Amino acid sequence: MKRNIVVAVTGASGAIYASMLFNKLRKIKNQLNEVAIVFSTNAKDIWKYELKDAFEPVFPFRVYEKDDFYAPFASGSSTFDTLIICPCSMGTLGRIANGISDDLITRAADVMLKERRKLIVVPRETPFSLIHIENMKTITLAGGIICPAIPSFYSKPETLEQAVETVVERILALGGFELDSYRWGEEIETKD
Repeated sequence: MKRNIVVAVTGASGAIYASMLFNKLRKIKNQLNEVAIVFSTNAKDIWKYELKDAFEPVFPFRVYEKDDFYAPFASGSSTFDTLIICPCSMGTLGRIANGISDDLITRAADVMLKERRKLIVVPRETPFSLIHIENMKTITLAGGIICPAIPSFYSKPETLEQAVETVVERILALGGFELDSYRWGEEIETKD
């Protein structure tokens, strides 16, 4: 069954994670019916600053404005079953944890939690303050998944992109997508 998902990008540093997530989603488009995208205002600026270009959506992506409360996923009656916020700023995380639905991103997160659907939050911040930790705890207790943008190294990534890919593949695995990616214990191909 093809899925309808939402990807929100907020103003935390780490636009590369969102960019690689979009690239991976394009590769698994056979598992997708629709991908809705929402950018916070700061996310657009950070994307352009870090990646040197403005975001350009391509199929199967549809972009919604952050104040568009008529977007289908602003309602629990929609068929969207997963929201990935990547990267997630601590401000957005705090608003979600405290039930403040002041834009489409936080409203969509509220919908996912209240409908017991999948919310995957990808904070890219360090170190965490006690406030951050308490907010992550609150979201976790409400049913959300906190997946910090912390690369793994057991697949022996050789480039920044390969390290980022370890996080992106973990996000998609948490979202229930089928991927052909490295799993712990598998042999790693070596280059001679």
